[in-house]
Amino acid sequence: MPYQSELAVARAAAREAGALALHYQGKVDPETKSDNSPVTKADKESEHLISSLLSVQFADDGLLGEEGAARESKSGRRWIIDPIDGTRDFVRGNPLWGVLIGLEDHGEVVVGVAHFPGLGRMYSAAIGEGAWRDGERIQASIKTRFDESVLMVNGCSFIEGSQMGERIASTLVHNFTKFWAVRSLGGSIDACMVASGEAEVWLEPKVAPWDLAAHKIILEEAGAKFLTLDGGSAIDAGHAIGCSAGVEGAVRKWLGIP
Repeated sequence: MPYQSELAVARAAAREAGALALHYQGKVDPETKSDNSPVTKADKESEHLISSLLSVQFADDGLLGEEGAARESKSGRRWIIDPIDGTRDFVRGNPLWGVLIGLEDHGEVVVGVAHFPGLGRMYSAAIGEGAWRDGERIQASIKTRFDESVLMVNGCSFIEGSQMGERIASTLVHNFTKFWAVRSLGGSIDACMVASGEAEVWLEPKVAPWDLAAHKIILEEAGAKFLTLDGGSAIDAGHAIGCSAGVEGAVRKWLGIP
């Protein structure tokens, strides 16, 4: 099966890095980066660990990490790493942060792992092989109406000034009332809940490729949709929408997606 060795290595790296980060939780103070986001010793050491493990197994592959890991690709493939997605959650002591690892092959995301050490959950996918949570296959919801759907909105503090915010800020609260429930748990776990059928729509107004690579393939292999406001599905658009197939039409209409 394609990409099975890559998936196995990514899972192992995520587990090891997650254990390292979990050891540090509650014991490290954050610094503030130039974009005003926090970073800790745990972020940096976890990224170094993941990069090292991947480099041993796939020396010709490129690297792109949130905390500076970078290497040009000789193979046409690139590993995209977020060692602690949700550092704000991490430094506050809650368990909703995750370790994200994605593999891009000639521009297409083909492997993704999202590991949540504090929750004891691991979501993963490889192209053509389905999406999985802790060894059990997951599928997106089959619900078809907003009034029976759960909406997950992350990064509400970033909506103002973002491309997504410019489009929906004036109608966001009004549209909340159309959903069965509205939640905001932390971005990564929100996306994985859509993939596993526990929610139907996920909005992410301001993100980088390392926030999205793993989730794109997990959502798609679970039968959900990964969208951007221009109708595409790039991970470098700066925002993202995930939704179950049954509500895709309604989501496109609401957000003005072609």
